[in-house]
Amino acid sequence: MDNLRFVLFVLFIFLSFMLWQQWQVDYGPKPEPVAQSGAGPSTPAGDVPESARGVDDVAKKAEPSAAGAEHQRVSVATDVIHAEIDIEGGDLRILDLLGYPQSKDQPDQPVRLLNDEDNFFIAQSGFLGDEARSPTHHSTWQSEADTYTLAEGQDTLRVPFTWTNGQGIKITKTLVFTKGSYLIGLEQQVLNQSETEWKGRQYVQLQRKNPEDKDKDAFVRTYTGGVLYTPEEKYEKITFEDMADSNLNRKAKEGWIAMIQHYFLAAWIPPASEEHSYYTKALSEDHFVIGAYSPALDVKAGEEKVFKANLFAGPKLQRVLEQTAPGLDLTVDYGGLTIVAKPIFWLLEQFHKIFNNWGWAIIFVTITLKALFYKLSQASYRSMARMRKLQPKLQQLKERHADDKQKFNAAMMELYRKEKVNPLGGCLPILVQIPVFIALYWVLIESVEMRQAPFVLWLNDLSSKDPYFILPLIMGVSMFIQQKLNPPPADPVQAKVMQYFPVIFTGFFAFFPSGLVLYWVVNNILSILQQWHITRQIERAAPA
Repeated sequence: MDNLRFVLFVLFIFLSFMLWQQWQVDYGPKPEPVAQSGAGPSTPAGDVPESARGVDDVAKKAEPSAAGAEHQRVSVATDVIHAEIDIEGGDLRILDLLGYPQSKDQPDQPVRLLNDEDNFFIAQSGFLGDEARSPTHHSTWQSEADTYTLAEGQDTLRVPFTWTNGQGIKITKTLVFTKGSYLIGLEQQVLNQSETEWKGRQYVQLQRKNPEDKDKDAFVRTYTGGVLYTPEEKYEKITFEDMADSNLNRKAKEGWIAMIQHYFLAAWIPPASEEHSYYTKALSEDHFVIGAYSPALDVKAGEEKVFKANLFAGPKLQRVLEQTAPGLDLTVDYGGLTIVAKPIFWLLEQFHKIFNNWGWAIIFVTITLKALFYKLSQASYRSMARMRKLQPKLQQLKERHADDKQKFNAAMMELYRKEKVNPLGGCLPILVQIPVFIALYWVLIESVEMRQAPFVLWLNDLSSKDPYFILPLIMGVSMFIQQKLNPPPADPVQAKVMQYFPVIFTGFFAFFPSGLVLYWVVNNILSILQQWHITRQIERAAPA
């Protein structure tokens, strides 16, 4: 098998892998609904918050027109977020991430993660129980102020809301914001001053519409939808299609639920010590809920109890997510090559600490990877250089057996054996680079740390394509030079096809993230230098 055929085969495998991954996301088989374990008590249908109130009623409540101007909003500002909470339900309906602009062209317009307008996405909480004694996300709460601001020198900001039934039950819902953090604490204090015991369950949920696919980049396909994490099943995607097909009903400790999107997520994290029930519900064909509720608890007359949970709503900062909850860092989805991608990201982080620039970090990661594979590449390039020296003899064989291809192939393989040359040796560096290439692709696509990261000159966003296509052109030129250093195929048709490879790959890479193209350019340049050096060594060592 000659070099071209092998390269085409490897390229086919690479593209097939990417197509398979995307097929699994878009059209892959959906997991079978998990039957409720018989170990725990059965859950009445009414215990699921949305089921208890009817789909039509909830969907009506969720419409922006019903929740907007008519209800009082409480505004909250910290150093990293701006939030708006509706007293109707105590819902967190607006959440702006102040450190993350929508785009380079709109630096003053932050990403709006939670939103009750077009791309509906809100966080809710409440209690299951006797509706006369337990407030839900339909209940009206009272607030002492309309605006809360984290003051200079203040580490935490507590935003309380109160509800009472006028019969001795008072519940205070407090959202706790922390300086420099995207983690919001939820504390719901139940004060029972009635004459009877209070019983209920706390629930937390995320309500979202399936966003439209408009303006999506065909080369950047990322997952938007639900996620469930449990110690048993680990990280599990619950797509909107899954929610439409069947309702999730799962119990676990140390779990969490989330709605994630490219670069950002919102996740409810219940107390790890309690077994919670996790559920989903389709409110309409494009409107879904994913949530969790606690075990049934009671507060005796004259006593009080505090129910807690945490909401993380912000960017997918990997080191922050690791410290927030087990498995939360898996929302940075590197796909099947996570085992390769995570070390690459760690290495990028180390170089970023030195240079404070992700572009230089990519360059030095490339140099490091090239150094790690130096011996392997050296053996391959030596094989390629020897192949190049054999070209005159191969030409003679071709002329001698012009009318008998079978004899030519046999003579060619005998020549390779005699000269101790591996015709596939020159392709080994490409084979080694492919998993690294795919892993780095997902690192650049998924890591919010790379989002809008500038390099130098015109490259002001390494996570998007080169606006002037300069890097892809440099990549094409470097590939052309590298091709000239390789031995040409014996087959003239294949040699003709290979001449177009630099042009084809230049067009292909023109729409890839510029950070990925930067890696490939630097890798090609290093390969050219190494190959040129080895070729000269072999030519000098050859007898005159």
